[in-house]
Amino acid sequence: MSAKTTSSQAAQNPVLRRTVTDSDSSPSTADASPIGSPRQSASSTSLSSLASDVAKPTSTKQYGKLIDTYGNEFEVPDYTIKEIRDAIPKHCYERSYVKSMSYVFRDMLYLAVTFTIWHNFVTPEYIPSKALRVVLWGVYTFLQGLFGTGLWVLAHECGHGAFSPSQRFNNIVGWVLHSSLLVPYFSWQISHGKHHKATGNMERDMVFVPRTREERARSIGRLAHELSELTEETPIYTFIHLLGQQLIGWPNYLLTNVTGHNYHERQREGRGKGKRNGFGGGVNHFDPASPLYEARDAWLIVMSDIGLGLALTALFFLGQKFGWSNLAVWYGLPYLWVNHWLVAITFLQHTDPSLPHYTAEEWNYVRGCAATIDREFGFIGRHLLHGIIETHVLHHYVSTIPFYNADEATEAIKPVMGRHYRSDTREGPVGFIKAMWKSARWCQWVEPTEGAEGPAKGVLFFRNRNGLGTKPAKMAPPS
Repeated sequence: MSAKTTSSQAAQNPVLRRTVTDSDSSPSTADASPIGSPRQSASSTSLSSLASDVAKPTSTKQYGKLIDTYGNEFEVPDYTIKEIRDAIPKHCYERSYVKSMSYVFRDMLYLAVTFTIWHNFVTPEYIPSKALRVVLWGVYTFLQGLFGTGLWVLAHECGHGAFSPSQRFNNIVGWVLHSSLLVPYFSWQISHGKHHKATGNMERDMVFVPRTREERARSIGRLAHELSELTEETPIYTFIHLLGQQLIGWPNYLLTNVTGHNYHERQREGRGKGKRNGFGGGVNHFDPASPLYEARDAWLIVMSDIGLGLALTALFFLGQKFGWSNLAVWYGLPYLWVNHWLVAITFLQHTDPSLPHYTAEEWNYVRGCAATIDREFGFIGRHLLHGIIETHVLHHYVSTIPFYNADEATEAIKPVMGRHYRSDTREGPVGFIKAMWKSARWCQWVEPTEGAEGPAKGVLFFRNRNGLGTKPAKMAPPS
């Protein structure tokens, strides 16, 4: 399908158009950090580097015609972070110890009640059928995975300082919750803060950085110009890739920084020399010497490792006392569900045929935050997962706003963002699951719009070899 054809279809089909909600905002002069990060970092974007966003960006006309994967014409955002902050009602920034902790206790109650019911009643005495007990215990792992993901999200709130007014209190709660889920709290907090400061930046982002055309070609043993000539990737290959991503994507990220940037030589303290992503590359979330961190972060990385050590010790004694097969069902399988939801949520927040990425020269904070998308997961998303799926765009602009105020704040910034706000809420939870397959098939690498010149070469869009959406640019073979 050519770009021209797809553009024509987009004009006629609302499914291919970006969602823009017309709603009134409540102006405010509330001050908030544009990054909402819990702490500054030597290798992270500083406030001075965001200063260009306070003034109006340069006219988008310099970019010419940019075409996204759907075939829609794209324009880079033309508003400022000040306009975003000023549109959000002041009370949206207010954080409550009591309200936030009530959600922690609620999710823990869900976990405890579910375990008690299954442990006492899903037994041979009450359910003689072994097959039915297996099915019900499968339901148990699914439910506990959702409740555990809810606690994961609350710890995520702690990491951003959105949980309460006290960062010390936030860190204590976050460290306990994340450690119990085998997440290195401070290590993740620091790298995740850098992700927020460089979202959509091909050289500095820390999460789901897509491959360039050249990188994609090398990974399959081809030259870049050949990608536009390849036949469709088999669906079974896509399925296996997705399965691996959902099963081991999270621990692989912690261990090897997979999907994060690979420019560690630029770490200003020199900690990245000779280090690279991948097993044995020296880039991970557990080593205080990792180039993901600065020297001053070492004790926080150690504290994260101690939290993991305590959690693993507790699990070891539980396994010894109650049996490893019981522990696998009680904790192991729900843990895999938590990992699945975490990866799925993050993947779909940053991967969509409508989203751009930017080279370092064309990136700025406002553009990066707009390179994210809100989706809809119904009761599960809004109640059990605390709206992390439905209000992610707002979260990137001001991550210190607590989740229970994020819906109102999202509505407030929509008029400012206008056509640049993206959401895909079709089919609710079913649409969310379908989007995993769609994004895997449509979004295989990024490249500039065909024929792009000058700054336009720094605005990149997803392309694929599957004949879906805008075709990859035709390239001449190397001479």
